[in-house]
Amino acid sequence: MLNKLLKLADTIAIGGHVRPDGDCIGSCMGLCRYIKDNYSDKEVEVYLEEIPEKFKFMRETENVRHEILEGKRYDLFICLDCGDLERLGFSAPLFETAKHTLCIDHHVSNPGFAQENHIVPDASSTSELVYYLLDKERVGLETAEALYVGLSHDTGVFQYSCTAPSTLRAAAELLEIGVDAPKLIRETFYEKSYAQHQVLGRALLESILFLDGKCIASYIREREMKFFGVDRSDLDGIASQLRNTKGVEVAIFMDEIRPNVYKVSLRSGELVDVSVIARYFGGGGHRRAAGFTLTGTPYDVINNLSGRIELQLEKEV
Repeated sequence: MLNKLLKLADTIAIGGHVRPDGDCIGSCMGLCRYIKDNYSDKEVEVYLEEIPEKFKFMRETENVRHEILEGKRYDLFICLDCGDLERLGFSAPLFETAKHTLCIDHHVSNPGFAQENHIVPDASSTSELVYYLLDKERVGLETAEALYVGLSHDTGVFQYSCTAPSTLRAAAELLEIGVDAPKLIRETFYEKSYAQHQVLGRALLESILFLDGKCIASYIREREMKFFGVDRSDLDGIASQLRNTKGVEVAIFMDEIRPNVYKVSLRSGELVDVSVIARYFGGGGHRRAAGFTLTGTPYDVINNLSGRIELQLEKEV
């Protein structure tokens, strides 16, 4: 399907969700590099919000566009790792005016909003889906590196329950191309700045347990991010670290995006489907990782979430 659409298009745009993470960036840059390697006659451009520094080793990130040119139209817009049109952010107008659209995604909440959709909710990552849509014989090292980063980030370095045999097979095949996995994982997943460690320490120190220790929550305000000298990309991984607390089923991390408006990240163990909770509040995501935006104080958010979490925990008793 993918290669057929690529052959028919002369101009191609690739876009991903707002606040792009490792899987979004990896799938977008990997596909971009694949097209440039194998379809040199095509014009291809990637549209993403600002990319965290740790991912800028990927080829083509230096050419990523952060705004659209007035009147620009494409034959094909490929939407990656994005559950709905709104989450495309600034590049949504390009999607709406493209002659043809394709969405490749693994969010269970995705309604299939493109003309062509390849949505597999049980997949580990969009990077895995992209890899299996490519001609493997034509995947170069730079494409492989980008896709491996996406695979490793959305699986928590192959620890999460979404890691399937197909995921590990894809990882193995990417390694055979020449990917230096230890280096990529260390530099993009584990390595943190001193400021990031300070923020994580603060989040852990000021966290609270509730619902008989089955839930943990923490938050950070805008003024505190300024104090530590961090931005939102530096907060990646805090929700997952909170979830590692013994006895906790659901972790909640809130970061303030404007006064009393919080981006809420949810992570869960085995008993709670946080994608259901996120959708209830207008967000989305996966069974074990989801998010949404809510107005109020951090304690308002916790109060609103408690009832929804309790409903699922009670079913498991």
